[in-house]
Amino acid sequence: MTPVAPQRIARVRPLAPTAEPAAQLSTVPEQFFVANSAPDFGSDAGRLWTVVDSPFRGSPANANSTPRSGWEPGDTVSEEDFMFLAPSAPANVLGMAHNTGQAGRDLPAQAFHKAATSVIGPGEPIELMADVGVVEPEAELAVVVGRAAKRLTLDNARTAVLGYTIGNDVTARDLQKSDELWLSAKSRDTFTPVGPWIVTGLDDADLPIGIVHNGSALATASTADLGWKVDEILVYLSSFMTLHPGDLVLTGFPAATAPLRPGDTVTCRVGGIGQLTNPVTAAR
Repeated sequence: MTPVAPQRIARVRPLAPTAEPAAQLSTVPEQFFVANSAPDFGSDAGRLWTVVDSPFRGSPANANSTPRSGWEPGDTVSEEDFMFLAPSAPANVLGMAHNTGQAGRDLPAQAFHKAATSVIGPGEPIELMADVGVVEPEAELAVVVGRAAKRLTLDNARTAVLGYTIGNDVTARDLQKSDELWLSAKSRDTFTPVGPWIVTGLDDADLPIGIVHNGSALATASTADLGWKVDEILVYLSSFMTLHPGDLVLTGFPAATAPLRPGDTVTCRVGGIGQLTNPVTAAR
């Protein structure tokens, strides 16, 4: 199979409000999808994006907004013109438990669910309740599902992958110990930052993963350190549920972390994708 050149796809919101009446009537804030094929993400070409149709066919939550001037497919927009959102509006956000190294692989594959309402985008604050206890970030390679898929096999699992993004599986450690299902530990509002974009055509076998906490880089690891790999995870998940376009699958956290406190800034890095940065605040 001929390798596919990496491309970035992002879900964004124009910074300037539209003046078009049809768009103003919508109760859903504007969102559009843009694409960029420049190999240097930070170059001038890397900051100019082309408006495209939604890559998530059949998923109303991921549909483009009503067309507006300058934001129709084929139009060029600059990063100065928009803000990055989480790259999809997922029906499901799934993570993998104990998925580090041989020790994780020696145990049966086990998934957990994170509420879709916990998803936020780049730059949005992670909000901590005063009584939540110890909270830590987890930088993870996140699979973005591109089509409806059920009962995948190792031979066709990759056909369900649109691309990859960065996920921060924020976790309340004390609650993780007391809640066997981890729901209260992982599904709190703002506990799943994702972004800033999707990278397609990426070789996920050995990508560096790490966290920068308040400007200090913590010990890194690699996707090679994951116990169960992307293909196997998708086969496992799709054996008992249908994966939907835009769903997010967090693959596991093999690197070092540190407790979060209001006033902190946390950046999650994954090689080949970039970095995802969010401030930490006290919950309102």
